[in-house]
Amino acid sequence: MSVAEPKTEVFTVTGVDMEETQREGDQRTKSRRKPVTIFERYIQPCLAEHIGTTLFVFVGCASVIGNMRELGTIQPAVAHGLALGVLIMVFGEISGGHFNPAVSLSVYLCGGMELSLLGPYILAQLSGGMTGAALAMAVYPSDLFIASSGGAFNVVRSLDSAARATIAEMVMTLFLTTVVCMGAVNSRTRSLLVPLCIGVTVMACILAGGPVSGACMNPARAFGPAVTANYWDHHWIYWVGPTSGALLTVSFVRLLFGDRETRIILK
Repeated sequence: MSVAEPKTEVFTVTGVDMEETQREGDQRTKSRRKPVTIFERYIQPCLAEHIGTTLFVFVGCASVIGNMRELGTIQPAVAHGLALGVLIMVFGEISGGHFNPAVSLSVYLCGGMELSLLGPYILAQLSGGMTGAALAMAVYPSDLFIASSGGAFNVVRSLDSAARATIAEMVMTLFLTTVVCMGAVNSRTRSLLVPLCIGVTVMACILAGGPVSGACMNPARAFGPAVTANYWDHHWIYWVGPTSGALLTVSFVRLLFGDRETRIILK
């Protein structure tokens, strides 16, 4: 979900020197994509992270609140996965399409973004999470909102289940951030299909881990509804688990699976 490298446009012009035309096309592409103002370099990406996280959390909370009568995982899984994949395709070229503090941390530590953007990204994502949850609260009747804890994660009931939920969050976030870092940051394995892959990964994790922890994998997704519904029971799980999973991903990419520029050993 890091910003992709500029792509070379192919021009087919009869009777013109093709090498020179290609060079001019490359220059025009680079000048068009290169951030040239403070707004494009810092403010616009943070706005994209805020708006993208707002929309993602709204869809996520709405899918949970609206699914209260069914109590299944299919609707939330499909809603989260589709929303995330679409938002990454829309905002990916502006901010990288993170919408998740754990993803931003792993992308930064794998060399996919600047340190100066890490803090602003996380703040934009957390504020977006609160905005999205507030919109869900405004849309749904209060009885459904209260019954679902505003779309917050309320499946953990004891310390024993909290331990299992933390491990589940760590493993699922490891899966998600590995797809992100290997599919969007690591040059050797980068793929144009990464938005689809990320959306499907989120969908699969919710189907697999929803009953255990809610399959959050995203502190901003947990933080927003926790604020609006004032539901903080076992909230720490959704920071400790995803952060641990992100750090495990960084260890694997930096030590084992990254390209030569990314690996810090065995070059």
